[in-house]
Amino acid sequence: AVTKGKASSAIKKLMGLRAKTAIVIRKGKEVEILMGDVAIGDIVVVKPGQKIPADGVVISGHSFVNEAMITGESMPVEKSKGDEVIGATLNKNGTLKFKATKVGKDTMLSQIVKLVEDAQGSKAPIQRLADKVSSVFVPAVIVMALSTFFIWYFIVGKEFYFALSTMVAVMIIACPCALGLATPTAIMVGTSKGAQNGILIKNAGALETIHKVDTVIFDKTGTLTLGKPDVTDVVSLNKNKEQDVLKYAAIAEERSEHPLAEAILARVKRVPEASSFKAITGKGISAKYGKKAILLGNRLLMKANKVEFKSTEKRAAELESEGKTVMFLAINKKLAGLIAVADPLKENSKRAVRKLKQLGKTVFMVTGDNQRTADAIAKQLGVDAVLAEVLPADKEKEVKKLQRQGKVVAMVGDGINDAPALAQADVGIALGAGTDVAMETGQIVLVKDDLRDVVTSIDLSSYTVGKIKQNLFWAFFYNSIGIPVAAGILYPFTGFLLNPMFAGAAMAFSSVSVVSNSLLMKRYKKPRV
Repeated sequence: AVTKGKASSAIKKLMGLRAKTAIVIRKGKEVEILMGDVAIGDIVVVKPGQKIPADGVVISGHSFVNEAMITGESMPVEKSKGDEVIGATLNKNGTLKFKATKVGKDTMLSQIVKLVEDAQGSKAPIQRLADKVSSVFVPAVIVMALSTFFIWYFIVGKEFYFALSTMVAVMIIACPCALGLATPTAIMVGTSKGAQNGILIKNAGALETIHKVDTVIFDKTGTLTLGKPDVTDVVSLNKNKEQDVLKYAAIAEERSEHPLAEAILARVKRVPEASSFKAITGKGISAKYGKKAILLGNRLLMKANKVEFKSTEKRAAELESEGKTVMFLAINKKLAGLIAVADPLKENSKRAVRKLKQLGKTVFMVTGDNQRTADAIAKQLGVDAVLAEVLPADKEKEVKKLQRQGKVVAMVGDGINDAPALAQADVGIALGAGTDVAMETGQIVLVKDDLRDVVTSIDLSSYTVGKIKQNLFWAFFYNSIGIPVAAGILYPFTGFLLNPMFAGAAMAFSSVSVVSNSLLMKRYKKPRV
C-alpha cells in the first residue's frame, strides 16, 4: 500500500492542483461558488494569483498563465481574447474572463488523471509472461513440496514433523509474490514518472513496446513544423526598402482569405486600405492604393501583366529550393521585391530527429506537400526518408507497408488525418496541442508538444523494462536458490534445516527487495536532447 501510494504520487499532486472555488457571473453579478458547481457556458472571472477552475476560452482580458503543472512549460503563456485556458493552471498578473467549455471529469486535468490511473492498472505483455510462468510454477512447487515430504518421510525415514517442516518451508519460500509484483510495481512508477515529465502513457503495453521501435514516422505539418505560415525572407528591389515591400504586400492581402495573407499581415502593424481589390485564381492579387497599382502573386501573374522578373529568377529558385513559397510584388508594373513564406520548423524538431538517429532509429517524414517542399524540409531535418504527396487516408497504408517489412513502427502526429495511422502503428504518439481525435487514438500523448519527448518516451520505456527484467531475475534467482535450501539439501552435509518461520521472512524479503528496486525508479532523470 505504501509503495502504491508513492508510485501514485503524480496522481495525488495532479488532484491537489484543482481550484476549490470559482467566481462566475450570475444575473450580472460576480458570485463565488464551489468548483463542482461550475457549468459549461458559465462566464468565469479569474483574478491575479488565482487558479483557473475549468477549461475554457478567454472572452476578455489579458494575462500570463503558468501552465507548468499541466504541460511542463516553464515560461508563463500569454493569454488574451480567443485563447484557450486549462483548468488548475495559475493566472499570474491580469484579470481574465473566460467561457467554460469543459468542467468536472471532462477537463484536461481529469483526463490526465484517468489516463495515468488506467495505465497503472493495465498489464504489460511481459506481465503476461510472468503470469504464464506462475501458472506452471505454482503446480510445480506443490509437486516439489509433496516430493520433499515423500523423500524425507518414506525414503530417508525421518520423523513426520521433520518431513512436514521441510514441505511447508518449500511451499512458503517458493510463494511467487515477488514474481507477481515484479512488473506492476515498475509499470506504476514508470507511468508516474512519465506523467511528471509531461508524457501520458495510456497503457503498459505502449510503455513496454516503444523501446523496441526501430522506425519513427513523423507527420510534417503541425508536428515537425509549427503549422502556421511565417514570412522568412523579404528581398527588396528597385530602391524599395524591406518595410515598403511588406507594406504594399499587406495592402494587397488585407481582404484576402489566403493562409499566406496572415503571415504577411502579422508583420505589418497598420495596414492602409486599398481602393480596389481583385483575387485572380491561381495567380495572385491585384489592388490599387492611391496612384499605385499593386500586383502580388506568382510568375503567371507577372507574365500576364508583362512585368520583367527574369533578373530575380535565380534568387527566387534558391528560396523555393529551401521549401519556401515565393511571392512576387510589382508596383506600377515594376518589380518591387520578393516575399518568401514558409511553415517554419519547431524549435526542437532537428534535435529530436538527430537524437533518434543516434539511437539507431530510422526516421521517416510523411506529408501531403509536393515533393520539392518535402525534400527541402527533409534536408533541413536530416531524416532518412521522405514520403511526399501522401493523402490523409494513405498514411495508414504507409505504416502497414513498413510493418509488412518487419519494422516496429511508431507514428507521431497531431491531426484528425493522422488518427488512422496512429491506431495502425505499433505505438501511436499524439501531440498534446493536436486534435482530440489524435489524442484519443494515440497510446502516448506528449502534453508539452515537444518532440524531444519522443526520445524521453523511448528512454523511459527502456529504463522501465530494464527494471522489470531485474525484478524478474531476482524473483527467479531467489526461488532457484531458496527451494533446494528449504527442501533440506544442506542437511546431510551441515545439519542445517530452514525453519518455516525463517522461510516466511525470506519470502517476504524477496517481495520487499523487488518493490524497493521499483521505487528506485523515482530517481529517473530524462535524457538531455
